[in-house]
Amino acid sequence: MLRAEDSPARLFAALGDATRLGLIGRLSDGGERSIVQLGDGLPISRQAVAKHLDILLGAGLVRRTKSGREVLFTLRPEVFVEARDWFDKVGSQWDGTLGRFRDFIENQP
Repeated sequence: MLRAEDSPARLFAALGDATRLGLIGRLSDGGERSIVQLGDGLPISRQAVAKHLDILLGAGLVRRTKSGREVLFTLRPEVFVEARDWFDKVGSQWDGTLGRFRDFIENQP
């Protein structure tokens, strides 16, 4: 289950930026990448990449590890599975609500 610090609102806010979505895309192969590797070819500074990664880290979307002097980032795919489960739950609630509304409309005299 999504923890309070990994709430859907925080998660979706973190994903609401094109640069951060791009960083998620670069990590989606499951590999580890440094800030330098993640920023390669982006039109922003290394410091800006680090700030975006801090937001993703705060939302629980990435994991940070140290290897010697290098800081590496990896994607936390389990958080995306949990978010998908949350979408499924909300979707089924809406399906139920819309079904009840349809029944109400269809049964009006």
